[in-house]
Amino acid sequence: MQSRVRRVAVAVAVAGVLPLALAACSDSDSKDKASSSSADTASKESDTTGSSDGAGTMSEPFGPACATVPKDGAGSFDGMAKDPVATAASNNPALSTLVTAVKKAGLVDTLNNAKDITVFAPTNDAFAKIPKADLDKVLSDKAQLTKILTYHVVGQKLAPGDLGSGSFETLEKSKLTTAGSGESYNVNGTANVVCGNVKTANANVYIIDTVLMPTS
Repeated sequence: MQSRVRRVAVAVAVAGVLPLALAACSDSDSKDKASSSSADTASKESDTTGSSDGAGTMSEPFGPACATVPKDGAGSFDGMAKDPVATAASNNPALSTLVTAVKKAGLVDTLNNAKDITVFAPTNDAFAKIPKADLDKVLSDKAQLTKILTYHVVGQKLAPGDLGSGSFETLEKSKLTTAGSGESYNVNGTANVVCGNVKTANANVYIIDTVLMPTS
């Protein structure tokens, strides 16, 4: 009789402990899943918002026109990073008019051999804003073309953070100004950066939607 009572008591004790153990296990699994889900979300947000370096400055290309850059090949961001700037630009279909102008001005070697420069590169659409007669006239005037193109080049590498409010001397010898923040910047108050912080072997490139004109 005592043995039977003891067995009943043990069974009752086990029945009471088992739900608590299962509940604890369930809570632990839930916390692990929540932690894993949070880590996955953070990872995805990091992938989609552009990475930054230790100083908090943007290290990836940014801007709406970046979506049109080829995903692979010589014209991709990785491909352009391996070539000097004039060569890199020649592999980007959106910069074909600029490349033609650089060739006509005889600046290919000058740009490719320069060290640590920044190029504000007008898109084909930027050149299309110029009346065709005026553009043809400029393209046939090497001295004027050289003056305009070198005005788009600064003799130092500029990171996005440098563009917030700056004034920089160009290779043409006059200055251009930049302003903005985050992923929105402009040059001389008229040209918007549509794809910024593009890296080439010797330059940082900011693709802009308007051709810059030197004031002098």
